[in-house]
Amino acid sequence: QMQLVESGGGLVQAGGSLRLSCAASGRTFSTCSIGWFRHGSRKEREFVASISWSGRFTNYADFVKGRVTLSRDNPKNTVYLQMNRLRPEDTDVYYCTAAPYRSQATSRTADFVSWGQGTQVTVSW
Repeated sequence: QMQLVESGGGLVQAGGSLRLSCAASGRTFSTCSIGWFRHGSRKEREFVASISWSGRFTNYADFVKGRVTLSRDNPKNTVYLQMNRLRPEDTDVYYCTAAPYRSQATSRTADFVSWGQGTQVTVSW
């Protein structure tokens, strides 16, 4: 099973930016759709964004469109989530996850089988 490690979380003021990284182990990284969800303060896990295995296609939740960019570097087995114009309501634990053999930028929670430990993002006024 793929191991995923998130980094880049922290404390930032409203309007600021953070770049989250997700480093993956395993040779199947380039055949996985990679997604980000957030969960912690919310009752349910919430989809944030995903990227297809080629990096050609992305999928964003409405509440982050225009503020977030997801990219991937397959030779480095790493995905990057650039978050701009952060809001206090973005405060949460962000999780990286992998959907094996999914060429699309899927948003279905059931497609994702490997999860990282999460990284805390806190946005203050």
